[in-house]
Amino acid sequence: MYDIERYLNIRSAYGGSFSPNGETLSFLMDTTGTSQVWSIDGPGQWPDQHTFYDERVTFASWSPERRELAFGMDEGGNERDQLYLLGPDTGEVTNLTQRADAKHWWGGWSHDGERFAFTSNRRDNSVFDVYVQARDAVGNDAELVYEGDGWLNVGGWSPDDTRLIVTEAYSNFDQDVYVLDIESGKLTHVTPHEDSIRYQSVTWGPDGENLYLVTDDGADTLYLARLDLDTREMTMVEEGGEWELDGVAIDHDTGRLVYSQNVDGYTELVTGTFADPDTVETFPQPDLPHGIAGGVSFGPDAERFALTVTGSADNTNVYVVEMETGEAERWTYAATAGIPRESFVEPELVHYPTFDGRQIPAFFTLPETDTGHGETPVIVDIHGGPESQRRPSFSGVKQYLVQHGYAVFEPNVRGSAGYGKAYGHLDDVENRMDSVKDIEAAVEWLHDHPAVDPDRVVALGGSYGGFMVLAALTEYPELWAAGIDIVGIANFVTFLENTGEWRRELREAEYGSLEDDREFLESISPINNIDAIQAPLFVLHGENDPRVPVGEAEQIVEKAREQGVPVRKLIFDDEGHGFSKLENRVQAYTEIVDFLEEHV
Repeated sequence: MYDIERYLNIRSAYGGSFSPNGETLSFLMDTTGTSQVWSIDGPGQWPDQHTFYDERVTFASWSPERRELAFGMDEGGNERDQLYLLGPDTGEVTNLTQRADAKHWWGGWSHDGERFAFTSNRRDNSVFDVYVQARDAVGNDAELVYEGDGWLNVGGWSPDDTRLIVTEAYSNFDQDVYVLDIESGKLTHVTPHEDSIRYQSVTWGPDGENLYLVTDDGADTLYLARLDLDTREMTMVEEGGEWELDGVAIDHDTGRLVYSQNVDGYTELVTGTFADPDTVETFPQPDLPHGIAGGVSFGPDAERFALTVTGSADNTNVYVVEMETGEAERWTYAATAGIPRESFVEPELVHYPTFDGRQIPAFFTLPETDTGHGETPVIVDIHGGPESQRRPSFSGVKQYLVQHGYAVFEPNVRGSAGYGKAYGHLDDVENRMDSVKDIEAAVEWLHDHPAVDPDRVVALGGSYGGFMVLAALTEYPELWAAGIDIVGIANFVTFLENTGEWRRELREAEYGSLEDDREFLESISPINNIDAIQAPLFVLHGENDPRVPVGEAEQIVEKAREQGVPVRKLIFDDEGHGFSKLENRVQAYTEIVDFLEEHV
């Protein structure tokens, strides 16, 4: 039996990127406690570390022509990423953006490696503009090529480096796509539509005359489509069917591609090449562990590609796949802190009935100590988003809980992504509390399970999942032995008033607006129903959280204490929306374990 700190020292390697000659693979790994840039020259070789910061590195991307990488890093979890240039052979680092007050979202290298693109809210905190910057320029030398008025991202350079894909998000289920001519600054809208339609994972076709993307235009689930830029005609290339297609990556020089399908949370990967613009000639399916895979980086001539792979019982690592054969080889060996891999437990995929007859998917992990006689406590772990999805990825915390006698139940309640457009909209605005009813139904299902002790069921969740914890504790107080709220929403009104200006409109599309729905938002806010709470509560938050401001934690703690509820509070002054530093994660989860031992 290992303690929680040991499990938190299980490492992750992810975000692989091939160097121009394909001989070196960079990746991020958290060996030092925060994710830093590392590289490796072959499978299983000893890696080199290139950055040494206390703060997390958020991405790293090789130049297509030079031995240099761009990477991003924020400060204290404030999500105001700055972009940097790293010379891996010299260790020299240059701050490219030098605007600590602004967010910078990486948009990719030009094919010649002379420029890169990004979006930033440096002009106006509430909107994002498109910038292009020379690789040897810094700070205000970036060229503002388009002034935006919303949530903009750059999706990549055209094959001839004259145009950029720009996407605008109105909500997680509604986006638009534009093509920006860099020289003239002309922005062309290529996806005019009504109602909510997803246009995601947009990438250039090999000829620069088409875009490929996943969309649910005219369908419930995401499918792979080709958009002809001359005619604006959308053609289905591969259907999603019952399950969604996650995304697509295309090598411009060869026309080779990789796309993935989300099958009840698990990734099924397809590789191939274009026989013609609407036909994919597939290669053998990659031989990868059963779990989740994504983040494709092609090597030279797309003969192979790197991607990140994780599974419930496999910590996260980078694999390299041979395109034509599907043979896969693990290149990184992120440590498991000396804990035997065979001790990690896989979940069971279950479906339980809820109040309106729907079947709600969930992952249920039972400890080996379970006797089947109603003695096992359960952690109901609720994901954030809300348009996110609990998938079978590795969690050291979950493995610790299971090894120490807890079962872990992870539901994908209505509103979760991965199950189609209709399912994703079931919790919008006035239907918000229907998702909380799905949690009540989950506990009822657990009560009927022979393993579960019905008096020891705990609600745990982060971000929107933190709201779900608080709502479950106030709406159904008799069901819970304890609740753990991590960076959660307590009051939708104050949350929307104080969240980052660039996020407010996007969040109002999901939750309801302050102008039109304030009374409803107040009615469903746990802070206004706190008199019902009975279970002990632990609230954790980051002082620098730009998404869910720390005031959400402060007010729920104060109100719960006024009700005489046992409350524990833990605020980290150097964290944001979650806990990125190892020492903070150790403290947070050590205290969570203590809290569970005391109350459960």
